[in-house]
Amino acid sequence: MGFAETLGGPGLLLLAFLDSSFLSFPEVADILMIGLVAKYPERLLWYATLPTIGSIAGSYVIYALARRGGEAFLRRRVHERHADRAFAMFRKYGVLAVAVASIMPPPMPFKLVVLAAGAARVSRVDFLIAISLGRSVRFFGEAVLAAWYGEAALQYAEAFVREHELSLVIVVILAATLAAAWIWWSRRGGGFDSGAGSSV
Repeated sequence: MGFAETLGGPGLLLLAFLDSSFLSFPEVADILMIGLVAKYPERLLWYATLPTIGSIAGSYVIYALARRGGEAFLRRRVHERHADRAFAMFRKYGVLAVAVASIMPPPMPFKLVVLAAGAARVSRVDFLIAISLGRSVRFFGEAVLAAWYGEAALQYAEAFVREHELSLVIVVILAATLAAAWIWWSRRGGGFDSGAGSSV
């Protein structure tokens, strides 16, 4: 828990952002948040809000990339069978597929659904509403359960951290390196052209 406390809310935000965008840290932000809320239930809103925001932002990044690239972008990056399944899901359930996928834990192919939403050019407003609702339900629901179960939730989170201590240290170092690289790149004038892409 000392490791989790060192990360704090901003660390949860960064981990959730990276997990929902370019990297994969399955359930790491969830477990660390559960431990922090179980130990400091009075900070429930803080510890639940930041990973929610981070995950929404990270999801929007890959959604925007796929939206710009269209269906060809997705088919170049995933197996055709997976792409077909994702598009079939959207034809059947629409944007509801995004909301459901954003609540469910692994092995739900969350990023595939997000990419498919972008490639299918789901409107930005609909996407952001769906992803915000789903991620809020997930993180705030976990936080409430952590505060409710208290010591049992804390022991579960501490066991996870002990078991994955080296991996978590590597994750934090990698996350910090990527954040520094992003800041450097942004200051050199990188980033997306805000005027590109179609409107909602």
